[in-house]
Amino acid sequence: MTALHSGDRPRPAPPAARQEVVARAPVRLDLGGGWSDVPPYADEVGGVVCNVAIRRYATVRLHQGRDDEWHAPGRREAGSRLAAAALRRAGLADVQADVWSDFPVSAGLGGSSAAGVALAAATAAWRAPISLDDARRTALAEWSRALEVEDAGIAGGRQDHYAAAFGGALCIAFGAAADGEPARATRVALADETRAALERRAVVVYTGESRVSGDTITAVLDAYARGERGVVQALARMRALATEMAAALAAGRLDEVGALLAEHWTHQRSLHRSIPTARIDEVIARAAAAGALGAKALGASGGGCVLALAAEGREGAVRAAVAPFGEIVDVAVDDAGVTVESDPS
Repeated sequence: MTALHSGDRPRPAPPAARQEVVARAPVRLDLGGGWSDVPPYADEVGGVVCNVAIRRYATVRLHQGRDDEWHAPGRREAGSRLAAAALRRAGLADVQADVWSDFPVSAGLGGSSAAGVALAAATAAWRAPISLDDARRTALAEWSRALEVEDAGIAGGRQDHYAAAFGGALCIAFGAAADGEPARATRVALADETRAALERRAVVVYTGESRVSGDTITAVLDAYARGERGVVQALARMRALATEMAAALAAGRLDEVGALLAEHWTHQRSLHRSIPTARIDEVIARAAAAGALGAKALGASGGGCVLALAAEGREGAVRAAVAPFGEIVDVAVDDAGVTVESDPS
């Protein structure tokens, strides 16, 4: 794996370091397979996830001794615990980090992982320019995941970090399904017409409810570890659905993706009582009545965003049906993944 940072003790940046580095990374829509990317399930059985990065971003600016005002789209995350942990992990004692987000809070979009990947790229690029090949993107995802789990104490899996690092549509294998690697990301090529249809037909609404990500994931995986039959079977089917979704996306069969989303939600909601809420159930019911082929809550749920895939020609009706329940998050696919720009002045 590509090394990102040398040393593990805080120290001043070397004289040749840049005085400003800006990096950004996208959030994602998790279509299927969530929870199967989290140990011990991923290690013992092997996880598979299908997700798509979208053009909502966490943006990180590293700087040194600058007092000027600087803005990125969205809101500034003041006093970011993740940013402080990233600077410590990278050994940057005299560097400041600003984090900005242009997506809703606790939305189930993988926002903390997007910030982690942007921080990983920015701290690595602070010392020297980096080449964002697939090996580097993998290393950034793993560094970000270690930061989130080990340093920040945020329970979760790997899929969000890989979506933020690679961008685009991905089918990601984890653990036992990744031939001994922590994860292996495969890009799902989207035809132009498939991309346009997905962006038009995918309706995402932010319910405004706080989701319960870490606690919910822990509870689900504890049930798996106890061998609870319903959870074991649901995780297995969700894992299989992720593979089917990736194949349907690659073939441009969006109606099939919608049907798979509907099935996925039946298994996802069965994992833990905190996953569905009355508001989420109402959003999904209204979307279905207006012409959605399938819908599911994003992330660990308990709140956050709901994704509905409208039948062709029913996009406006589905959007109108769910709009009263919260903010509509426009969908546009991000192909770039994490990006870095530097100003050595």
